[in-house]
Amino acid sequence: MTKQFTSTVILKLQEEGKLSIQDKLNKYFPEFKYANKITLENLLTHTSGIYNYTNDIDDNDSAIVCNPVNKQLALDIMFKHSLDFKPGTQFAYDNSGYYLLGLIIEKVTGKSYEENIRDIIFTPLQMTHSLFDFKDSKDTNITIGYKILNDSEQLIAQRWDSTVTYSAGGIFSTTGDMYKWMKAFANKEILSADSWKAALSPHLEHYGYGWFIDSLFGKKSISHGGGLPGFMADVTFYPDEDAIIILLNNEGYFGEGLTDINANLSAILFHKPYELMHNRPEIKLADSVLKRYVGEYAFDKKHHAFITLENNTLQIEAPAGNLPKSPLFPQDETNFYLKIINARIEFSKDAEGNITSLISHYNGKDEVGKKLK
Repeated sequence: MTKQFTSTVILKLQEEGKLSIQDKLNKYFPEFKYANKITLENLLTHTSGIYNYTNDIDDNDSAIVCNPVNKQLALDIMFKHSLDFKPGTQFAYDNSGYYLLGLIIEKVTGKSYEENIRDIIFTPLQMTHSLFDFKDSKDTNITIGYKILNDSEQLIAQRWDSTVTYSAGGIFSTTGDMYKWMKAFANKEILSADSWKAALSPHLEHYGYGWFIDSLFGKKSISHGGGLPGFMADVTFYPDEDAIIILLNNEGYFGEGLTDINANLSAILFHKPYELMHNRPEIKLADSVLKRYVGEYAFDKKHHAFITLENNTLQIEAPAGNLPKSPLFPQDETNFYLKIINARIEFSKDAEGNITSLISHYNGKDEVGKKLK
C-alpha cells in the first residue's frame, strides 16, 4: 500500500511545479533506451511495460532482500530488459514503476523519499507509528511476521530490507495511523480537488494513481492491498457510505491477501450474505483425471486463466487478473478451491465428459471462462 503514498507525493510535487505526470521518463533516466516512450502517468497506472524488478529478486534471495541494496541493482534489472508491451496499451501490476517514482521524487526535491513522505504526509497527519527501516528498528512494539502460523507450525518470515521494496512497498504502519491517513484521504486533504480527481480516475483495469477504483455489492469502492512475507495489508474506502475498512495481518505470504475478509466485512456492512472462512475437505485425484482440466480458459478477450498440472497438483494462473500461479485443491471431480483466496473453481463438462468451461466463484461474483481448444 506504499504506492498510494508515493502517488500522493508525486501529485503534490506536480502542484508545486516541480514535475509533471506527463513528463517523459527520459527527462530523469536518459540512459534507459525506452524512456522516451514512457510518461510518469504510465508509471502511476502500471501501463509502462517496464520489466518488474521483483521478478528477479524474491524471498529465495535472502542474501539480497534482507540486506541494504544499492538502488542501481534494481535499475540494472529493469533497464536490461525490453518492454513487455507498448506503453499505455496494457495494464500489468509492476513494482518497477513505483520504484522509479521514488527516485524521481528524490531527484526533483534533493531530499530522500522518506523525508518527503514524512514532510508531506506523516508529520501533518501525526502518523507517528509509521516507519521505513522496519528491519533495523529498535521499537519494541514491532510485531513478528510469520510465513506460517497455525497450531502445528510457526515459521517466522525473514524481514526484507526497506531499500529493496523502497517506494513500491517499503512503508510499515499501524491501523491507528492508517485510519488517520484514510480520514485525510476521505476529506480530500493534502492535495487539491483536481489532483484527487485525477488520482481517483480509473484507467486500465480500474486502476488510478495508486488505487483500484471499482465496486463491491453495488457500492463504489476505492481500495488497495499489499504484502511481503509475514505481513499483509488491505484498505477499502466506500465514499458514498463514508466507511473505511483497514486490515493488517502479521501472517501470510505475498498473494495470501485479505481480500476475502474485507469482502465478508463489507457484506456485513451492507447486509449481504457472506461465507465464513473455513477449512475445506481435500481429496486426491489421479493424474489421468487432472489432465482433463489442463488448458486455457477465456473469460473475455483480455482475461484468460491457465490451468497446468505440476507434481500431481493443478495450478491456476490469471495474469490479467493479478492471480499468480496458485495450487487448486480438489473437493470432488468438479469443484476445486484456492487457499490463497476464498475462491471456488467449478468445472463444467459436456455429455461425453469433456471439460468445456470453468466457473470462478469469488467475491460474490460468478464468472464463466470457456475452454479454448
